[in-house]
Parts: sequence; structure tokens; C-alpha cells
Amino acid sequence: MARFAEKQLLVVGDIMADEYIWGSVSRLSPEAPVPVVEVKSETVRLGGAGNVAANVRSLGGTPILVGVVGGDPPGERLVGQLEAAGIKSDGVVVDRTRPTTIKTRVVAGSQQIVRFDRESSMDLSKDATERLLALVVERLRMADGVVISDYAKGVIGKRVAQRIFPLARRQKKVTVVDPKVHHLHLYKGATVVTPNHHEASAFAHLPLRGMQDLLAAGRELLRRLEVEAVLVTRGEQGMSLFEDGRVTHIPTAAKEVYDVTGAGDTVIAALGLGLASGATLREAAVIANHAAGVVVGKVGTATVGLKELLDALGEHSAGSEVRGPR
Repeated sequence: MARFAEKQLLVVGDIMADEYIWGSVSRLSPEAPVPVVEVKSETVRLGGAGNVAANVRSLGGTPILVGVVGGDPPGERLVGQLEAAGIKSDGVVVDRTRPTTIKTRVVAGSQQIVRFDRESSMDLSKDATERLLALVVERLRMADGVVISDYAKGVIGKRVAQRIFPLARRQKKVTVVDPKVHHLHLYKGATVVTPNHHEASAFAHLPLRGMQDLLAAGRELLRRLEVEAVLVTRGEQGMSLFEDGRVTHIPTAAKEVYDVTGAGDTVIAALGLGLASGATLREAAVIANHAAGVVVGKVGTATVGLKELLDALGEHSAGSEVRGPR
């Protein structure tokens, strides 16, 4: 982890705004049986690939962010937030044909009441795709690894995937992907993909009724995607790392879970930095597991700092890693 500060990660994906409306509830509306939220404050945080880049930054690495925002005021605000967080925004393509993705959550106390999304999930325009790919080709050379943050909002489409993965392989860059189920076929040749257990089940067309189903789903993903590893995140049950001929089960490191929003962003940031810094797949997975354990103890989209991660690793022995059935 001492090498994190030397590493640069190319982060490619869907940049979005995570907007929070914070308030309290003391009554129901007379108009309908719904709670009336008395708004106390509002915040906007970097989401999606922006949150991945913020986590790379907070862990001591240097993110090279490439993504897309709309030509609108929310997009301008996101660019400003990136710069304020110490993340260069010169890799952000402005596409005036689409809106900036905004996910708005209304939270009363610690309970999320509702979420509403403003977005387009259409593929990027030809012009935006060409500009994005030019940035990827230019900046991949200076990166120590690649992190793909796919929220299925248009950035990671067929043309982009067909360019990034072969190029990263030729340049011997580790490639970590936070996937979406209907895009899993695009990720062939990545180093590692990190589906949650629901996504793994859906892609393998298998129910997850127990350990045997999990093992079958992990092996199926490993075979079909031709990746070095599949890291299945399993919520309160931790993670399971599938490599060729070996499965490692890693118990959760979370003490308390307040909010899982953005935890996948933290996982791929820490995993990518670990692999780029010379960690084995299992070592990087343990690091990512502890990073997720810290961030789910925070409310809302959040990042984990290097000191927090070091403290968390210090409290848990790496011996808690358990190898499971093959």
C-alpha cells in the first residue's frame, strides 16, 4: 500500500452526480398516505466513475479520469467538483446531446425515502465516442492500470469495450471492471470483474440458493469471460474470489453497515491500486474488502482514506481469509 502514491489509474466510465436531500419526517401528507419530509439540507457528491476517481485519490493514487457529462449546469458543477477534489477534469467529454446523470435520494433521518433518476442510457453519439476513445488511447500509456466503472449510462458500449480491452492487454495493464449484467459479454480479456452475487447469478442463469450455486456461478463467469479472476461481492457475507482452480472466501470486514451506496466504487478503486502496486489477486481482494468495510459505515456516497484503510487492516488479521471448496 505504500506504493499507492506512485500509481496512476485510468478510470473510464459513467460520471454522475449523487444528490442528497436530507430532512426529517414527523407527519403524513393529508393529500396521500406518504411522509412529508421537512428538508434540512442538500448536498451533491461525485458518483459513478467520479466516485471511483475520488476513492483512488483519497487512497493516495492518481486518477486519470475519462468520461462524459452533459452540456448542462449539472455537468458544469461536476467538473468543478472534480477540480475541487484534486481530480483533473481535462478527460471529461461534454456531450450536448445528452443530460448529465443525476441520482437524487431523499433521506429522512437515516432512512432513504425515495430515489429518482434523471439520465439517458442510450449509447454515446459517434462524435462523443471518438473523442472519448482518443483520450483513452492517449492516456492509457501513462497509466499503471485501468478501472472500468460501468453503470450502463452509455459510456461503456461495444465500440469502447472493443478498443479498451485489447489495447490494455497489449500494453500489459491490469484491468478491473465493475460490471452490469447485460454488458458482461463485453468484458472478455479483463483481468478481473467484480459482480455482486445477484449479477453473478443472473449472468450464469443460476439461482443462488447456497454455496454450491455460488461456486457454479463463479466458475461459469470465469470460463465464459476468459478473465484471470472473478470477485463476487456478497454483502454481509463478504467476497468470494474465483481464480483458475482456486476459490477464496473472504469474510466481511464491516463493523456496521449504514449505507452501501457507492461501495462497489470503493472496491474497484482499492482493487485496482492493489494490483497495480504488485499485490496478488488475493491480497488485492483483501485490501478491497477492508476498504468496502470502512465505506459502508458512512452515510451516502463516500470515500475511504489511506489511514482509515491501514487502521482497518491493522484491526483484522489477514489470517481471517478463508479458502473454501473448489
